[in-house]
Amino acid sequence: MATKLKVKKGDKVVVITGRDKGKTGEIIEVQPALNRVKVRGVNMVKRHQKQTMQTQGGIIEKEAAIHVSNIAHIDPKTQKPTRIGYRMEGENKVRFARASGEKID
Repeated sequence: MATKLKVKKGDKVVVITGRDKGKTGEIIEVQPALNRVKVRGVNMVKRHQKQTMQTQGGIIEKEAAIHVSNIAHIDPKTQKPTRIGYRMEGENKVRFARASGEKID
């Protein structure tokens, strides 16, 4: 069952558990149905790719999806991991960093 994710494409995140713990990157793809995201430069895997008319064949490295519970958003003010909250500013619902209260969107 898909749940609402508090991260979006383009957000800066840090990996908090696993093989790539401590690495930071930008979210390049969000898969809400699977609760997974792809982060640039994190969870790199090697794939054997067949040659086609457009692409070169061989072994390529690309990002694999990582579970959303293994990442944390980076606070724009302190550059440390933080949780994300929502609040209303007038008629708009905006995300903010819980640690510093800084607006994210």
